[in-house]
Amino acid sequence: MAKLLALALVATAALVACAPVTPARPAGQAVGNPLSMQYRCDDATEFTVRFADDGAAIDEPARGSQQLLRDAGGVTPQQTVYSNGRLRAEFGLGGRGDEASLHYVSPPLQLHCVRAAAP
Repeated sequence: MAKLLALALVATAALVACAPVTPARPAGQAVGNPLSMQYRCDDATEFTVRFADDGAAIDEPARGSQQLLRDAGGVTPQQTVYSNGRLRAEFGLGGRGDEASLHYVSPPLQLHCVRAAAP
């Protein structure tokens, strides 16, 4: 019986460790609303990302809107990856988890971005 209980605990811990992690919701953000954040990139590009369910919507004035789906990837529990056929976006990067990387397929472009301070 003790072995069965130990096996159940190990299995539960493994499932919890594999569960998807969504970026933390800022204080005051209503639970029913999508999580929305502003980012600024090294080349002065600015974009807004809205996280909802298993997807992310990126609105960038210069390149338009992109609908991305949750993707496998991420080296740490705080890192999340979303992609579609044109863009791969990684969030939760950097020591504080406030950095992002956008990888455009065509034309090839990689942008390093930092979450903008809340107003």
